[in-house]
Amino acid sequence: MASGDLIDSQGNSLAMPKVNVLTMFRLGLFQMGLSMMSILTLGVLNRVMIQEIAIPATLVGAVLAIQLFVSPSRIWFGQMSDAKPIWGYHRTAYVWVGAAIFAVASFLAVQVLWQLNSVVSSAGGWTWTTQTISWIALLALVFALYGLAICASSTAFAALLVDISEEDNRSKVVGVVWSMLMVGIIVGAIISSSLLKQLTPEATTATLQASVNKLFIVVPAIVFALGIIATFGVEKKYSQYTTRSTVINREDSITLGAAWRILTASPQTGLFFTFLVVMTLGLFMQDPILEPYAGQVFRMPLAESTKLNVFYGTGILIAYGVGGFLIVPRLGKQRTIRLGCMLVALCAGLLGISGFSANPALLKLALVLFGLATGILTTAAVTLMLDLTAPETSGTFIGAWGLAQSLARGTAVAAGGAILDVGRKVLPNLVLAYGLVFALEAALMLLALWFLNRLNVREFQTNAKQAIASILQSELD
Repeated sequence: MASGDLIDSQGNSLAMPKVNVLTMFRLGLFQMGLSMMSILTLGVLNRVMIQEIAIPATLVGAVLAIQLFVSPSRIWFGQMSDAKPIWGYHRTAYVWVGAAIFAVASFLAVQVLWQLNSVVSSAGGWTWTTQTISWIALLALVFALYGLAICASSTAFAALLVDISEEDNRSKVVGVVWSMLMVGIIVGAIISSSLLKQLTPEATTATLQASVNKLFIVVPAIVFALGIIATFGVEKKYSQYTTRSTVINREDSITLGAAWRILTASPQTGLFFTFLVVMTLGLFMQDPILEPYAGQVFRMPLAESTKLNVFYGTGILIAYGVGGFLIVPRLGKQRTIRLGCMLVALCAGLLGISGFSANPALLKLALVLFGLATGILTTAAVTLMLDLTAPETSGTFIGAWGLAQSLARGTAVAAGGAILDVGRKVLPNLVLAYGLVFALEAALMLLALWFLNRLNVREFQTNAKQAIASILQSELD
């Protein structure tokens, strides 16, 4: 019996089988689906709203960010998945129910958008009226529902990864599962481009609506099916949740107040939370403006600008495999993160500079390099995130890390649109206006490095876990 095996009250080993590579790839299908949904909201709708409907970029960024600003619910969903099983499952049912809801909500968001487009077209352009405000408010509400569903499913899924992995194979699990996320970006971009290929700059509104509606029926249906396939049977076979529940006090009866005390038991938790926020801001500020950048500066049609995600995703896909299996094990997590931050800063600068050439080939090259840098950085950061997750309260910690990333990404999406509008007003041309967004991304990556250098993982692993155990004991006594 291995020294790390769990023992029940009769002295029997409770060790679960280690997850194999095939199961890692199957789990990755869910991440693949999430990235396909991201392509729809941040790769298609952003351009339709900014360029085709001519909604102000600041407003577009704010509306799209709503789905991310509901991320405080991640802590609640994480704690719920620890404490309240559905249909006998702590993780799987949350993944499935969440996937069903966000699939339906995405289609509803598009239907609201067409109503808004009708109002804008009737007015001859964007104006602030009671009707436009009402439809924008409804669109924001639908995006909030969509975001809550994403929070429920993705938080439970990430907690499942903690439950089925150990420290010695965690970087491989992350590398494989997150590489499938990038496969989703590539597949989603190809499907979207294929279904939108008939759209030309002269396409009618009816043609645009028919193509986008079809896209938002086909892709969400595929994503829901992927969620079922990815997680079916995994929790029952591989999860250590059940075995841990028999030998230690889990947080099954913990209040949200106790969950907060757990999260603040170590200053390292706060440091890593702040690092995640700054890093995520630096990675995603270009999300709402990349496709409009391609359309307005590089004169690329909608189908071609959507396909840009193939180049970005290819870079990340390569980096996830190389990072998880080669770079992180050799350099270590924190040194790899430092390297990734510096590379992302350089590549963000290249994205801005490429606009001066208006050469689509240079933009595509810059996106491949940006994807490589992002993949190296996120592989190491996610692996470190799982190390800074106490297994006794994995749902709560995963919820906190998801909260940091989602709040930051929401802020990044909202800020990206607002900064672009400011740049348009104060800078002499569009290239500089878009370049301002990329320059701020580079600066944020350097700031993330400063927070990373203050982080002490060993302190968390030695001191925080003792404090957590004490809180759990007092709460459950």
